[in-house]
Amino acid sequence: MPTVNKQELLDYLLNFLSENKMNLFEKIIKDRTKHITVALEDIFQPQNASAVLRTCDVFGIQDVHIIENENDYNVNPKVVHGASKWINLHKYSEKKNNTLDCIKKLKSDGYKVYGTTPHTDDCLIQDIPLDHKVALMFGTEMDGLSDIAMDNVDGFVKIPMYGFTESLNISVSAAVSLYELSKRLKESTILWQLSEQEKTEQLIVWAKKVIKDGERIEQLYLDKLKEGS
Repeated sequence: MPTVNKQELLDYLLNFLSENKMNLFEKIIKDRTKHITVALEDIFQPQNASAVLRTCDVFGIQDVHIIENENDYNVNPKVVHGASKWINLHKYSEKKNNTLDCIKKLKSDGYKVYGTTPHTDDCLIQDIPLDHKVALMFGTEMDGLSDIAMDNVDGFVKIPMYGFTESLNISVSAAVSLYELSKRLKESTILWQLSEQEKTEQLIVWAKKVIKDGERIEQLYLDKLKEGS
């Protein structure tokens, strides 16, 4: 099999897109980031699951990690508004408890993993250092994060609250947290954007999702390369 030049593949796929769609992709990809990511542990309410994905898309978070221990992760199409189409979902659902696998994977990829909790006195969301990659881990509203998560994250973070209520809905908590971190990131000198290679690979993924029979068209291109090698 010949080596595939990703840029040439992308150029080929872009021929099947309208100019408006191409321009939109080029605009959106500039604000995508993997410097911040989100991990969701056993979120079972489709409304909340969908709202978090929508929030991630709005703030340019490209990767979301889904841990399925007891509950399957389901989305509500009316809430998600197609956001899951543009985000890379990484699922951990092969073992009885997948939380540790997710945390290990994030750490191996260079992330500092922070558990979100209103009860642990560690640091406020506005104080998280951004000189390293950050993963925010959210648990269920009823039980919060599991003991395994609490024992293995690098630190804890909370949103400052000044009323009688002790916690926020998970989708609201994610929105507040990602707004704060993405705002700080964009105001910093940190190289938070996707690398050129990551941009190319992501644009290929997006293109195949909007092109009718995108996977088949990609395969035809690869077959032509093979015939010419």
